[in-house]
Amino acid sequence: KAKSLLWSGNVDETLNLISPLKKKQAENFCNYLETHRERIINYKYYQEQSICSIASGAVESTVKQIDRRLKISGAQWKPENVPQVLKHRCAYLNNNL
Repeated sequence: KAKSLLWSGNVDETLNLISPLKKKQAENFCNYLETHRERIINYKYYQEQSICSIASGAVESTVKQIDRRLKISGAQWKPENVPQVLKHRCAYLNNNL
């Protein structure tokens, strides 16, 4: 039940369900929910609306790819060029080229 509530972003209902339990694990979990309440989103809504992927795999893969490119032998990267590269990459991904 708690998993379903959290999937829908219902932190308060989850706290009401878990907080009466008198175990240390339940207390720790409630503290975690309180601390991170603003970061717990309604994943169910995003999934139903097909708004975006909620998995981090694509992001992690992209970060690794960028890291590999930065370490190419002989490549020279200047910090002042990064904003322009990112601008072009965003335009490409948004089909604005």
